[in-house]
Amino acid sequence: MKTQVQKWGNSLAVRIPKAFADETGLQQETPVEMTVEEGGLVVRPVRGPQVSLADLLEKVTPDNLHGEVDFGPAVGREIW
Repeated sequence: MKTQVQKWGNSLAVRIPKAFADETGLQQETPVEMTVEEGGLVVRPVRGPQVSLADLLEKVTPDNLHGEVDFGPAVGREIW
């Protein structure tokens, strides 16, 4: 696909077509990494590390385990 670079304030911008955004998982405010490779501009979404519940639970120790928290009496149709 060919498009044009546009002026945006003091910077330049390229619109990302919806089909490209959908295919790459890009949304408004998605962090991206931009690099120059072989004379071309490459934009990739920044993905955080995938963390499983097991990974998180592995980090629970007697030192950082908190006790029960009293949230007060039931307000709606909570079941205690």
